[in-house]
Amino acid sequence: MVLLVAGSALVSHSSLQAQSNRPPQPVVVYSTGFERDEGFDPALPLIGQSSWVGSGSGGNGILTNSFTRSGQAAYIGFAAPEGRDEFLNVWRPLSLAPISSNQTLVTFSVLMHLVDSNNNQFDDFRWSVYNTNEARLFTVNFDNVSRDIFYALDDTKGFISTGLGFDNAGYYELVIKMNFARNLWSAALNGSIIINSKPITTKGAALNLGDIDAVWAIHQVGSPGNNYMIFDDYLVTAEATPSIPPVIEQLGFSTNGRFQLRLYGEQGLTYLIEASIDLRQWQSIGEVTAPTGGILDFQDTAATRSSSRFYRARQKP
Repeated sequence: MVLLVAGSALVSHSSLQAQSNRPPQPVVVYSTGFERDEGFDPALPLIGQSSWVGSGSGGNGILTNSFTRSGQAAYIGFAAPEGRDEFLNVWRPLSLAPISSNQTLVTFSVLMHLVDSNNNQFDDFRWSVYNTNEARLFTVNFDNVSRDIFYALDDTKGFISTGLGFDNAGYYELVIKMNFARNLWSAALNGSIIINSKPITTKGAALNLGDIDAVWAIHQVGSPGNNYMIFDDYLVTAEATPSIPPVIEQLGFSTNGRFQLRLYGEQGLTYLIEASIDLRQWQSIGEVTAPTGGILDFQDTAATRSSSRFYRARQKP
């Protein structure tokens, strides 16, 4: 299992940062830092405040000074649910129609931290995306039993491991990008792609956005852990961009001296790979089409000709 380290950064040849095209300015659909001046009271549950709603039972509310900076954040978990409740979902209704509004690229980002149990019971914490018909489209799952990260689509395959894990000491920014026009989504954790080019729906569900839920899933019903998830800087934006911007990751030099890059894009799209030594003049070094899954590797055969080199990828017009 590969462990994602909080605060890690992706770099390219000679420790220069990979670059990609800047998307158009997004429109903020909903944003909150769960602060008191936004109407959030630490003395009350999160459910019922500032249009946040929920289903199920269990601990939820507002904490102060819970991250490395001052201020308030939300949480779910810790306090046991009533009876044998298996799930607690909390969300803020969005009711967004990206396709009809021609703002088909929707981005969700949130800062999160999972606090471990000390009662020897451990649960799952999730981010689940629903449409306006209350159909669950997909989920990113943080398993606090195994410390592995999974995802699930709206098919019958259940939860699939990403092969990546998390640390209870880590603070993570989760970013999910959804292209409703092409029915694809990707997710990154602290800038590292963890899930790429998966279908938003596999069975023709309505392609719109109802809500993005924080979920506490009890691993052993009737015996919940006192673990909990803190989350902050909850942000949803929309923009008129035709595809999810590609991401380049460095893999280092191969044994033959070529510099290896990995492209994360949308399956079926063609991308131009470009290199620069000064971020002003760019030279095309290849043209590639993303396969099923959207991930492919590329080699720069001329990398050793310069002491430093920047890379970027952009969708071919």
